[in-house]
Amino acid sequence: MFHNPRLAKFLDTYGIIIVVVVMMAILAAIKPGVFLSAENLTNILKQNASLALLALGMFVVIVTAGIDLSVGSTMALAMVTLAIASKAGVPWPLVLLIGPAIGIAMGLINGLGLTLLRLPHPFIMTLGTLNIGRGLTYLVTNGAPVSGLQPEVRYLGQAYYDLGIFAPPAGIPASLIVVLVCAIALWWFLAKTSTGRHIFAIGGNPHAARVSGINVDAVLVLVYVLCGFFAGLAGLLLAGRTDSGFPNAGIGIELDAIAAVIIGGASFFGGRGTVLGVLAGVLIMGILRNGLNINNVSAFWQMILIGLVIIVAVYIDVLRRKAALRS
Repeated sequence: MFHNPRLAKFLDTYGIIIVVVVMMAILAAIKPGVFLSAENLTNILKQNASLALLALGMFVVIVTAGIDLSVGSTMALAMVTLAIASKAGVPWPLVLLIGPAIGIAMGLINGLGLTLLRLPHPFIMTLGTLNIGRGLTYLVTNGAPVSGLQPEVRYLGQAYYDLGIFAPPAGIPASLIVVLVCAIALWWFLAKTSTGRHIFAIGGNPHAARVSGINVDAVLVLVYVLCGFFAGLAGLLLAGRTDSGFPNAGIGIELDAIAAVIIGGASFFGGRGTVLGVLAGVLIMGILRNGLNINNVSAFWQMILIGLVIIVAVYIDVLRRKAALRS
C-alpha cells in the first residue's frame, strides 16, 4: 500500500485543523450568512470557553494515561461557592480566587488519593470525587441556583473586545483571551520544562519513568492539581457568563472534555497529544453542536450524532496505536 511518511506526519500534525476548516466550509455553504456571521462565531467561542479549559486540564491527565471524571462536579462546586461568596459581599478579588482554589483542592484530593491509596486506576478515585463534589454543590445551595454576582466577577464570562471591527454582541470574548493565555502557558510548560517532559514519559511507560528516577507520584499529584485548577477556572467563566451558580452545572461535561481531547489527537493510552489539537477538538465539538442547532436538528439526534463522533474518534485512536506498534 502507498505510504508517504511526510504526508502521514503532516496529517497527524495538522489533520485536525483541516477537519475544522472543512466543517466550517460545509456549514457556511448550508447556512450562508448565518454560520459565519460575527455574532454566531462569537457565540461559539464564548459558549465553549469553559469546555476548552476543562479539556486542557483533562489533556494533561490523559497524557499520563489517566482520567478525571470529577471535572464537571469540580466546576459546579467552584461555581456555586464563588457565587455564594459574591452574593454575600466578599471583596471581588477574593471571589475571583475562590473558583481556582476549589479546583486546586479537589485536584489535590484526587492526586493524593490516587497515589497514597494506591488505587488501581484513577477512574475509581475520580468517580468518587465526582459524587462528592456534586453532593457538596447541592448541600451548599440547597439545590437552588444562586444569582446576582458582582460586575467584576461577571467580567471574564461576559465582556467583549470589539477592537473596532465587530459591533456588540459580536467581538472577541474576554473568556477567549483567558483560554488562549492558559493554552499558551500549558504548551510552554509541557514542551519547555523537564516536568512537562516527565508527564509525557509517564504516559508512555510509567515503569520506565520510575526506573529512570522520575518521581511519578509527585508528577501525578501535580497533574491532577492542574486539572482541578482548570476546572475551577472554568467554573469562574461559566458563573460570569450566566450571572449565577447552579448545582446542575456541568453534568456530563466531563465526557465532552474527554471527547474533545481524543478527537484532538491525544491517546487514551497516554504519551501523545498537543495543546493545539485539544483546542481544535473543542472547536469541532462546538461547531458540530452549533451547526446542528442552527439547522434545527433535534436535541435527541444531537446526542446520537455526538456519541457516534466520540466512538469514531476512539476507534481512530486505536488504529493509530496499532500503526505505531507495527512501525
